[in-house]
Amino acid sequence: MKLKNPMIIVTDLENSKKFYKEVLGLRVIMDFGANITLTGGLCLQTKDSWLEFINASDKDISFGGNDAEIYFEEDDFDKFTERLSKLEIDYLHKVYEHRWGQRVVRFYDPDKHIIEVGENMKSVCKRFIDSGMTVEEAAERMDVPVKYVNNCMR
Repeated sequence: MKLKNPMIIVTDLENSKKFYKEVLGLRVIMDFGANITLTGGLCLQTKDSWLEFINASDKDISFGGNDAEIYFEEDDFDKFTERLSKLEIDYLHKVYEHRWGQRVVRFYDPDKHIIEVGENMKSVCKRFIDSGMTVEEAAERMDVPVKYVNNCMR
């Protein structure tokens, strides 16, 4: 068994393609008409074709359930969030820092799928070390082994 791709259902494929390109920098690498694959492996499927596939009606699909997310990591988190602030984004929440030190932002795509963009964990380590923490202090703050921090700093 091998997981191939996550797929989400969208109401307007062109609008979703535009969103994922403009906001997250993803490009279409495969286009099958009612289904596309974006860089990173995320697939978008039109709602109408999906309803046909699963032999369902419009009332059987709901969006905005807040029960899953699509997760990305960004190397230059500050630059990304600065760019994000200039776009028209429907935020679930603005930037905050998890207890382990990783900064994240969550927002919705056009169909209310949650998108999370987190600071790359290597960047978290670097930020802590650059702030004057020792490797041991960074490991304790992040609740990870010292070896993890050392590996991130290579």
